[in-house]
Amino acid sequence: CEIAREMTTMIIDAHNHPDWHKHDLKRFIENMDQYGIDKTWILSWEAPADEYDPNYNRAIPRPGASGPIPFEHCLSYVQQAPDRFILGYAPDPRRPESIDRLQAAIDTHGVRVYGELKLRMMYDNLDAIRMYRFCGDHGLPVIVHIDYEFDTGQTYPRPNYWYGGGIEPFARAVRACPDTVFLGHGPGFWAHISRDDQYAKKSYPEGPIVPGGRVPELLRECPNLHGDLSAGSGLNALKRDPEFAVNFILEFQDRLLYARDFFDNAHREFLDGLGLPNETLRKIYGRNAARLVPVQ
Repeated sequence: CEIAREMTTMIIDAHNHPDWHKHDLKRFIENMDQYGIDKTWILSWEAPADEYDPNYNRAIPRPGASGPIPFEHCLSYVQQAPDRFILGYAPDPRRPESIDRLQAAIDTHGVRVYGELKLRMMYDNLDAIRMYRFCGDHGLPVIVHIDYEFDTGQTYPRPNYWYGGGIEPFARAVRACPDTVFLGHGPGFWAHISRDDQYAKKSYPEGPIVPGGRVPELLRECPNLHGDLSAGSGLNALKRDPEFAVNFILEFQDRLLYARDFFDNAHREFLDGLGLPNETLRKIYGRNAARLVPVQ
């Protein structure tokens, strides 16, 4: 923590949620202070009740009518600690009022990030494309979660919970909206760091990276695409093959964002141990996020 603090003037967690995994506001800020995090992008997750695993209720104490992590909870954090949180909101783009609701939230409450989008739809849905372009016009980066459909061993209430339809619908959306900044996130995104078929078999692939994965290809092709390193999926993608991870990070150091989606320090402990240049770590820990969403 102190090493990273010496290397950057600001550390930003670019992906987290209110009241997430037993962390209310007080405990959340204590956790940020413990790990030297200056600001957090605080994100909603709005989705119909039948589109998310009810097991999430163990991590979310009070889901709302609009989904497991309502915008109102994010707003409450920002209103109580405006110097620590940057407000995110992602209304379901399939709803006809979604752009109007987002516009009102930008105008009234200062929403600065569209996230987290985590829905059972193809991410190149035409209504979603319209939303992404709106976000591009208003300077909001778009954070998407991708999960594949495969056998989880469950049968009820759904055999699995897929989001986004895979990497190719997302790639089409990124190409269709060149003026919008996208951040890829989740098992179905980070599995594609490697050119193998594990993405369709398990959430956390194993073994050395096979060069030629879709994520590096898309990062080279699409300058508006960035990587959200949060959660087990982002960390696992790097830890599978540390030698590959160093080269990957160096190549894309201007478009990778430190983020947690949890409350431990595992990402920083791993990144600090790779021997990366200090300037690279400064970019990942805060400068890239502050470039996309300038700190006010």
